Amino acid sequence: MKCLRPVLLVGSMLAAAMVSPLAHAQSAPAPAAVAAHPYLSVEQLRAKYRDPASRFMTIKGVEVHYKDEGPRNAPVLYMVHGSVSTLRTWDVVTARLKSRYRIIRFDIPGYGLSGRISDEVAQNVQPVEIAEGLLDALHVKKVTFVGVSSGGTMGMYLAAKRPELVERLILSNTPSDPVDTSHLVMPKSFVDGIARAKANGGYNDRPYWDDYLGFFAGDAKRISKKTRDEYYDFNRRTPEKYPIALVARIGDGKQATVEMAKVKAPTFLIWGAADPLLPEIAANHIARYLSNATISRVLMPDVGHYPPLEVGDRFAQLIAAYVEAGTPKL
Repeated sequence: MKCLRPVLLVGSMLAAAMVSPLAHAQSAPAPAAVAAHPYLSVEQLRAKYRDPASRFMTIKGVEVHYKDEGPRNAPVLYMVHGSVSTLRTWDVVTARLKSRYRIIRFDIPGYGLSGRISDEVAQNVQPVEIAEGLLDALHVKKVTFVGVSSGGTMGMYLAAKRPELVERLILSNTPSDPVDTSHLVMPKSFVDGIARAKANGGYNDRPYWDDYLGFFAGDAKRISKKTRDEYYDFNRRTPEKYPIALVARIGDGKQATVEMAKVKAPTFLIWGAADPLLPEIAANHIARYLSNATISRVLMPDVGHYPPLEVGDRFAQLIAAYVEAGTPKL
C-alpha cells in the first residue's frame, strides 16, 4: 500500500487536542456547509445513544453525561477517554470489571452526549475542574484514575492538584511532550480522507473514520464495526465553537512538566507500542517526567494508540492485576 508523509495530520482533532496550548475558538462551518452534510445534533445523538445507565449533571456551567456503575462500596475506577472519543471507549473494560469495582466515566464536554460549551465556560473553566467537580458532586473520596491518550493528561493534572483524591494512576498512550507528527507515514487513503475533509469544511465521512481507526490500531481488524459506526456518528456532531476547550492538553510542555513532577501517586503505564503517534519512547519520556511517582509498566508490542478499544479484555485484566496485587507500596 502506498504511504505518504503529509503534514496535514497536524490539523486533525487528535493532534490539535494534544498540541494546542489554548482553547481557541474555531471558525464554525458556514450554515450552508453544515446543511450539506449529515451532521447530528446533540439531541439526535442522545435519542440514539442514551441508555438506562446514562446520567446528566451540570458542572461548572456545562451539562456532563456520565455513567456510574458497579457496587457503591467497591473501589472506584475513574475512566476518562481521549480526544475524538467518548466514554464508550471503556465499554468492554467496564463490562469486565463492574461486578467488583464502581466504575465512573464521563463524556468530556464537546464530545459524546455531554452539552455544548459556552463562551463563559471556555474562558473560565479548566478541563481538570470537570473531572474534579463530578467526583466531588458524587461524594467520591478516592479513585484509581484510568486515562487513555489526552484522558491520561487530565489524570496527571488531577493527581497533581488533588493528591488525596487520586490513589493511583493508570495511563495509556498519554502524551508528556508537545506532540510531533512529522514522522507519521500514512496510507494514501487516509491522506485522501483528510483532503476530502478539508474540502468539505471539516466534515469527516465514514471512510475517513475507517482509515483513522485503522491507522492508529496495531491490528485494524480488532476495531469492530460498532466502534467504527460510533466514531463516525459522534464525530459528525454539529460543529461547536470550542470543540477542545475542555480536553486536557500538554501545550508547550512547560507547565505540564511542573505538574507532572507534583504527581506522587503510584503510576502504571499500559502502553500500545505499535502506536505510530506515541511509540515506546514516549512511555520512557512520561516515566522520566513523573519523577516523584513509582512507575510500573507493561508494553504491548502488537497494540496501537487506543488499547482499551483494541484489546479491552487484556486491558481490564491488567487494571485488575495492578490494583489488586501489583500496586507498589510507598
